[in-house]
Amino acid sequence: MTSLHVATTGNDDADGSPQRPLRTINRAAALARPGDTVVVHAGEYREWVTPRRGGLSDTRRITYQAAEGEHVVIKGSERITTWEPDEGTVWRATVPNTLFGDFNPFAEEIAGDWVVYGKHLGDVYLNGVSFYEAGSRAEVVAPEKRIEVVDDWTGVTDRIREPERTLLVWYAEVGPAETTIWANFQGADPNTELTEINVRRSVFYPLLPHLDYITVRGFELCQAATPWTPPTADQPGLIGPNWAKGWIIEDNHIHDAKCSAISIGKEASTGHNYATERGDKPGYQYQLESVFAARQIGWDREHIGSHVIRRNTVHDCGQNGIVGHLGCVFSTIEDNHIYNIALKREFYGYEIGGIKLHAAIDVVIRHNRIHDCSLGTWLDWQTQGTRVSRNVYYNNNRDLFIEVSHGPYLVEHNVLASPAALELWSQGGAFVHNLIGGTLWLMPVMDRATPYHLPHSTQVAGYAFIVGGDDRWIGNVFVGGDPGAAYGGSVPEGGEPAHAGTAGYDAYPASFEEYLRRIDEQPPGDHQRYLGVKQAVYARDNVYAGGARAYAGERDAVTLSGGAVSVVEEGDEVYLVTDLPEGIGGPGITPVGGHDLERVRFADAEFEERDGTPAVIATDLTGAHKEQDRAYPAGPLAELAAGSSRIRVW
Repeated sequence: MTSLHVATTGNDDADGSPQRPLRTINRAAALARPGDTVVVHAGEYREWVTPRRGGLSDTRRITYQAAEGEHVVIKGSERITTWEPDEGTVWRATVPNTLFGDFNPFAEEIAGDWVVYGKHLGDVYLNGVSFYEAGSRAEVVAPEKRIEVVDDWTGVTDRIREPERTLLVWYAEVGPAETTIWANFQGADPNTELTEINVRRSVFYPLLPHLDYITVRGFELCQAATPWTPPTADQPGLIGPNWAKGWIIEDNHIHDAKCSAISIGKEASTGHNYATERGDKPGYQYQLESVFAARQIGWDREHIGSHVIRRNTVHDCGQNGIVGHLGCVFSTIEDNHIYNIALKREFYGYEIGGIKLHAAIDVVIRHNRIHDCSLGTWLDWQTQGTRVSRNVYYNNNRDLFIEVSHGPYLVEHNVLASPAALELWSQGGAFVHNLIGGTLWLMPVMDRATPYHLPHSTQVAGYAFIVGGDDRWIGNVFVGGDPGAAYGGSVPEGGEPAHAGTAGYDAYPASFEEYLRRIDEQPPGDHQRYLGVKQAVYARDNVYAGGARAYAGERDAVTLSGGAVSVVEEGDEVYLVTDLPEGIGGPGITPVGGHDLERVRFADAEFEERDGTPAVIATDLTGAHKEQDRAYPAGPLAELAAGSSRIRVW
């Protein structure tokens, strides 16, 4: 095993020793072999790192890491110091197109499947702050300050976090040989300040698939012109494995990806924006086809996924903090801080979230802090065996959306504190010991049949519509929830109301036996008699306060008056602040496990750990262990109590 050193004072003709370091990370990547470590020393590196090789196993990795205690920045941008005054506070820079190679972000549009409206991939940065793209030179000269914006999904008017920043605008014209950019710097001199423009698509991303077992640790990675990443296209990110197995991305500071920061998603051969390019079939049909195409090229546990993404800070990205379709299977996403995702709202499409995964099979999303995002986490299609555990969601337009999935999936010991806390267009979920401070929106989906899989496998077992129900609710605490605040009205688009509490299930049967009775009451027919019958919902021992209401079929529900919860930041620390009525802990619940949760009907599967043993749900939000022979209060904290409290949760 060898250590290859890289430094800004190095030379790519050197041997990579500490005394004779290389100059570029890419030169080290060309030399690195399985088991080697590339140590990068302090400084700024403007390059797209494209690893040449992967490791051979978890113990014979290729590791790229910042030198201990040193700050290393890898950027997808270039500094521009040739700005000329144009008009007022507007400056103009003309750069040769050779600066961009064969990829000019100022000519590339944000486009593809499920894009509603887009801009370009280029961007301008002043001292690290990204600008807004204007529609013309005239708009650059006289920009309009934006104070608020309407959220495209909820219809709620949302405040702009930094209104003055909306006056920082740019516009570009791309010619055959040159690109001219006009930017309004609002009085700053771009030649003396740090002014940069997007140049490279990615910062750390292989050109080839199947480069496995690579670790990337301790870097600042930023300013990449990443394209739109729907589930039916190639999904390049600022950093990612590009269809491989066993990457570890840890302890990095990742920011300012035009679209997606970390990608653990699919590649182009299984489809690339066919719905947009061909226009002959809807996007969901091509998405379904991509699942089978991926199986044909080795989409399985042995070859794809099992990535670890941990302890990263990810922020200020236009589309996603973490994205992935198919390639995310069997991965772990933990201890990350994700914020300011899709809040500039320069463009919009239906694939946006702090974490946005399709086909999240046996994925663990654990102990992340996710806030100030257009949508905190969106699990879309084939969420099966996945566990959302001990996360803190707050100040998002929407916290957690699980769409067209059949389960089993488990959501436990989380705080969901935003007004639109939870959206379920799925079935087969289990919700255990969560604190939900916003609304719950239920929606059947009868126009898209989506796949389910054999347990702990990518092998497709069948596909079905989302009838709704087949959910389990145990030991959750609901406090308040105002549909008006969440969606600007009590009925979101689609006709189904959002509720404070589980009252949206009132028409659902409360047991499997009752479900079967309702089926028997339908007119004869093989499949027709199932279409109009909701699946059973299994609910017990939940607590409802502050106006939240229980599902009519629930057992041992506790309903209380009053109560309030909020999440408060103090520097890098986060506190859960509660004012709760007596009885908030409910009747007391011994730790729930997979053996306590009814089998999922469509997937015909149990709630299990990745190894097939029954799920163990015995760690609270703060990491405290729950003893099996002791009863605990409802909610995410082992010691949740009445009265006023302030508990650190991050």
